[in-house]
Amino acid sequence: MSNSNVVELKSPTGDVLGELLKEGARQLLAQAVEAELAELLGQYAEHKVDGKQAVVRNGYLPERAIQAGLGEVPVKIPKVRDRSGQGIKFNSR
Repeated sequence: MSNSNVVELKSPTGDVLGELLKEGARQLLAQAVEAELAELLGQYAEHKVDGKQAVVRNGYLPERAIQAGLGEVPVKIPKVRDRSGQGIKFNSR
């Protein structure tokens, strides 16, 4: 008869450190993309059509995965609307 009070600890499922690093990479990519977008919108801030901004934010493209050393990192890329008809588009570097 065994009267042991030792409890077996279970290891967490998945790689916690890897997930933390992926989340950090996702946040850094999001900040970089938002900074690029702010630069583009600032570049066209003075352009107006009927008294309104010619180039404005217009939601996001469908989320896509970027291949990084940590694995796939999901990224949301913003869209812009060009009301001037010049064909201005946002392309992240």
